[in-house]
Amino acid sequence: MAFNQDFYLRKGLDIRLKGKAAEQKIQLKSNGKYALVPDDFEGITPKVVVHEGDHVKAGDALFVNKQYPQVRFASPVSGKVAAVERGDRRKVLCVRVEADAQQEFVDFGKKDVAKLDGKAVIDALLEAGIFGYINQLPYAVSTNPETMPKAIFVSALRDKPLACDFEYEVKGQESDFQTGLTALSKIAKTYLGVGKDSSLKNMNDVEVNAFVGPCPAGNVGVQVNHLDPVNKGEVVWTIGDPSVVLFIGRLFNTGKVNLRRTVALCGSEVQKPVHVDMLVGEELSTLLSNSYDASHHVRIINGNVLTGKQTSKNGFLAAHSSEITVIPEGDDADEMLGWILPRFKQFSVNRSYFSWLLGKKEYVADARIKGGERHMIMSGEYDRVLPMDIYGEYLIKAIITGDIDRQEQLGIYEVSPEDFALAEFVDSSKLELQRIVREGLNILRKENA
Repeated sequence: MAFNQDFYLRKGLDIRLKGKAAEQKIQLKSNGKYALVPDDFEGITPKVVVHEGDHVKAGDALFVNKQYPQVRFASPVSGKVAAVERGDRRKVLCVRVEADAQQEFVDFGKKDVAKLDGKAVIDALLEAGIFGYINQLPYAVSTNPETMPKAIFVSALRDKPLACDFEYEVKGQESDFQTGLTALSKIAKTYLGVGKDSSLKNMNDVEVNAFVGPCPAGNVGVQVNHLDPVNKGEVVWTIGDPSVVLFIGRLFNTGKVNLRRTVALCGSEVQKPVHVDMLVGEELSTLLSNSYDASHHVRIINGNVLTGKQTSKNGFLAAHSSEITVIPEGDDADEMLGWILPRFKQFSVNRSYFSWLLGKKEYVADARIKGGERHMIMSGEYDRVLPMDIYGEYLIKAIITGDIDRQEQLGIYEVSPEDFALAEFVDSSKLELQRIVREGLNILRKENA
């Protein structure tokens, strides 16, 4: 299998923001503090299998999925388990590890994926503790090995604002990426979504399709919708974070768990936006020290501006984050006359500001909502930025009202919260659409369990 076809998408929105990371890397010396956060893996119930003071190697399990104990989650480093942090009702918040000066790895053995079948690939991923990085539709949760997919979808196109370009990350690692794709193709037919001029169009063992259009063309859910939609009773596995394919490829090529990824330090508040290689779970304090003006009130986002989560310098790199974004908080903004001003420096989707007269320019966006939640307006604004064959506004209403039959008819099995990130951005009703979709998916998952 090789390149198949181009898909041209019209709906969507490219938000041009200041602070995109330059294509250069800086080297950081880690402070040795790491933590794996169960909430990074949607839909799992963690059961911690280590104790404070234990020594672990890179690749040893820190916790497992209680419902499917064979799904383990590996430590990114070797070292001492410093703490198991818990919150309300003893919820596991994270497992902290203090790294050794000299790293030790569990040796799972090199494997020739060409000689393996699908079961052997799954068993190897389970043993090494990286199977849980694969998600599924429906429900947009970390998948389980007991339900086989009809297909696997990988998106190597990152097109969200200030996104870390995967084409830059994968340079020099093409063999690991190919090995990861080959391994996935042993489980089920695998689709790879790329950009129009991608260097990855020549990947083997998978069907490659190019998606051309504005964000969110790179969303794996959008690609599933155009290639092989999910119907009730069907399951597809999805990898919207292509770094996971590199994790898989390294495992088979080296026999070791290596969760290193390229991260973009970006955003208008960052003094020098660049890239850096970090391990999953690495503390952010080293990266963020002296990277922005501490006198400014900023918001630090673990991920991109549309779907990431607010964090702090003491936070840890999330399992699927390829950006650490720093933007103004905006709560200290003092705008004389407010909305009456022409606002040449602020972005508007519907030309409410005169900035649309200035053509393609980059904007400084802050974290303000600029308005309060109000009644939902059936204006079609969701549909203009949602390139999927579903009625977004009607689906949101069905979720809010709890009408499960209606949700199924309107295609809830095909969507994930990130598919509504742009709709949330343009929503004049100021609804938290991603939270609404996630709650709807969780309820539906419990009903169908």
